Amino acid sequence: MIGKLKGILDEVGEDHCIIDIGGVGYVAHCSSRTLSSLGSVGSPVTLFIETYVREDMIRLYGFQSALEREWFRLLQNNVQGVGAKVALAVLSTLTPAELANAIALRDIAMVARAPGVGRKVAERIVTELKSKAPAFAGEATGTIGLKQELGEGVAPAPVADAVSALANLGYSRDVAANAVAAALKSAGEGADAGTLIRLGLRELAR
Repeated sequence: MIGKLKGILDEVGEDHCIIDIGGVGYVAHCSSRTLSSLGSVGSPVTLFIETYVREDMIRLYGFQSALEREWFRLLQNNVQGVGAKVALAVLSTLTPAELANAIALRDIAMVARAPGVGRKVAERIVTELKSKAPAFAGEATGTIGLKQELGEGVAPAPVADAVSALANLGYSRDVAANAVAAALKSAGEGADAGTLIRLGLRELAR
């Protein structure tokens, strides 16, 4: 089984790339986000690979990080109705951290932005992966716990009120939650909503 490819970028297609390794071209199907990160033809590239073996085909899926590959596996192995095509569509639309945040916040609309992902599938993704998101949050690890509390409706009232106030000003819940999380660090757990809003706005203005 192939787990990683390291070679020269030979071609970039709409949904795949070809990597030349010692004169052999390997076709890897990728998310649009991964494809856009590869650089120009002729440049060295490294892709983390998921190998699918079927009776009628062998297909390679390529990812810019091991974390992105883990989300590809999570989506397919845990959510009914999600295959490789839908998983790649989700990962083309959201980074692993953004996907973890959307699941934690139960932001179904955010997940449903992916092409071919309707509200029902997005809801299944959010529901089935809510307990797994923290372990695969990547750069969002520091705030994922707070976002889960917000998503489940159990966050402290001042925190929930501050996030709601910032969201009403036009910020996404994810951005608002990040700002309030930063405000909490400087103000302390006992801060009231007004203080968190003020510090959160200051954070957003940076």
